[in-house]
Amino acid sequence: MPDTPFGFALPGGQPPDPNDPQQMQQFLAGLQQLMAMSSSGGGPVNWDLARQVATTSLNSEGDPAVSAADRREVDEALRLADLWLDPATSLPSGVLTTAAWNRNEWIFNTLDVWRKLADPVADRMVNAMGDLVPPEARAQLGPMAAMISSLGGALFGGQFGTALAKLAVEVLSAGDIGLPLGPNGTAALVPANIRAYGEGLELDSGELRLFVALREAAHQRLFGHVPWLRGHVLSAVEAYANGIRVDREAIEEALGRVNPADPESMAELQLEGIFTPDDSPQQQAALRRLETVLALVEGWVTHVVEQAAGNRLPNVVRLSETFRRRRAAGGPAEQTFAALVGLELRPRRLREAAALWAALTEHRGVSGRDALWDHPDLLPDDEDFADPAAYAAAADTTVLDLSGLDDLPSHDPTPPKPDGEADPDPKQD
Repeated sequence: MPDTPFGFALPGGQPPDPNDPQQMQQFLAGLQQLMAMSSSGGGPVNWDLARQVATTSLNSEGDPAVSAADRREVDEALRLADLWLDPATSLPSGVLTTAAWNRNEWIFNTLDVWRKLADPVADRMVNAMGDLVPPEARAQLGPMAAMISSLGGALFGGQFGTALAKLAVEVLSAGDIGLPLGPNGTAALVPANIRAYGEGLELDSGELRLFVALREAAHQRLFGHVPWLRGHVLSAVEAYANGIRVDREAIEEALGRVNPADPESMAELQLEGIFTPDDSPQQQAALRRLETVLALVEGWVTHVVEQAAGNRLPNVVRLSETFRRRRAAGGPAEQTFAALVGLELRPRRLREAAALWAALTEHRGVSGRDALWDHPDLLPDDEDFADPAAYAAAADTTVLDLSGLDDLPSHDPTPPKPDGEADPDPKQD
């Protein structure tokens, strides 16, 4: 690889000599490559490149097709799971349609939400790359300096595409990692991944599929019928991202390993370590808020699924523990994502959260427990995790009064826009 892989100096180096025809020819050729890669469609991340890298990676490793039998089994499992959930929660069904996705379809159907999650972090990197160009170089390059800084969108897009491809091989459903990634009302499973995951568990494939379907249907109920929750989770991620710092030296080092004439160099680049969380009180508060909401969502799903499965699934205890450990530890793909954007998706204090919801069910019943989702200010905070029984007992003596809550400052500064009319109940169809 040449010392100047772009045909001109990297950001932080010297621009080409305008009196040297060879340097200028190399500069123009490299600039053409740069413009092609850095076109991001109006945002800080080149999402076209991210999708291309992810698809190429998945196709090279193999993406098993979804058969007609897979679609039938997934639909039956999700419909049955939804029926089992009825007595376990007061929230109505959130499943408007069912789907069996291959890995590429999981990426295609979740990319819009990934964009919302990653753009705030990527924007910081793109701005930092612009600052790498020294003032004297900016004066000579003029508007072309902006093109150099926009290379960050391509770098991040390539890396994010690689991370998405790894996640697509591990996820079992649309809501598997606890975030509302898929289209609203679409309950989806990834049959190939469920089969691969079940190979080492020595469990009946139908029982495992039904357990995953229970978790997916529970996520759909929660995010489908708690209107503020989706915006609350996404704004918590954004608030945390706003406090992430960018290591400019790490960016310069990464840029030194990129060759625009070799697209593979984009995918092979390692950006780990570029993003580091700030230790400010605001950042710590944002992190606690994010960890708490992820734990509450996952804890509620875990408890409700265990209640719904009851004696229906012979291995429900083993499955619950297996999935609890899986979510708490996170897989290799989640670790890659955490290194890339400085954000861990796995919920902490999952056992405490599940125990808290179980205690609330005992003290307040199913309806009283689920009524806490009526407003974010009613939910337990991280301090309440320390003694779930005491919190539940105290909550049991509190009269639930929602009047006046509209006057309280919401945890979500940018609540989602209303979707219009309420979704129809699929059981009325």
